[in-house]
Amino acid sequence: MAQAVRNYAKELEGLEATLAQKGERPKLLLHVCCAPCASGVLEGVARFFQVALVFYNPNIGPREEYDRRLLELKRLVGEMPLESPVELLEAPYDGGAFEEAARGLEGEPEGGSRCLGCFRLRLGYTAKLAKERGFDYFTTTLSISPLKNARALNQIGEEMGRRYGVKHLPSDFKKRDGYKLSVQRSREYGLYRQDYCGCVYSKRERGAGESEK
Repeated sequence: MAQAVRNYAKELEGLEATLAQKGERPKLLLHVCCAPCASGVLEGVARFFQVALVFYNPNIGPREEYDRRLLELKRLVGEMPLESPVELLEAPYDGGAFEEAARGLEGEPEGGSRCLGCFRLRLGYTAKLAKERGFDYFTTTLSISPLKNARALNQIGEEMGRRYGVKHLPSDFKKRDGYKLSVQRSREYGLYRQDYCGCVYSKRERGAGESEK
């Protein structure tokens, strides 16, 4: 029998309704890949959770690009009005961790096995930190992108949640007009929107596509 396709956005909506009914606000550690993606997620989760952000993205290169995205996230957090204060946890820049995760997968197309390894790297770090810091849930903003596989992200998140003993929050943030909201908020706050995912391979692939045009 074929396995039923899960609706992660609907699962999150149901959990939020339950939390609102009980008057509970669990602690959520939200992995953030960039300010534009965060802009479409933060308002929603801050209504139901006590939120802290972690910027752990060793895939981003060069270092100047990494620093620029981090500064834009800091600016967004400082300017966006939210239900409650949001703490931003800065992880160390560790490009070597991504290089190790991508080893042997350098020629994979964007969205393939190399990206799955990158998801595992970032979600594993987030789950481990969530456990260490006593968070109730963890998840990532990555699913707000139409180019990211929400099913793969949630499966990897659940895998890492089991490994480290902390609950993964189901999500598909692109749904319920999430991506549309991120574009709107990016315009409102004048956010820098990068034209490649972050790693040198996605940048190279983007450049090749532009050359073909």
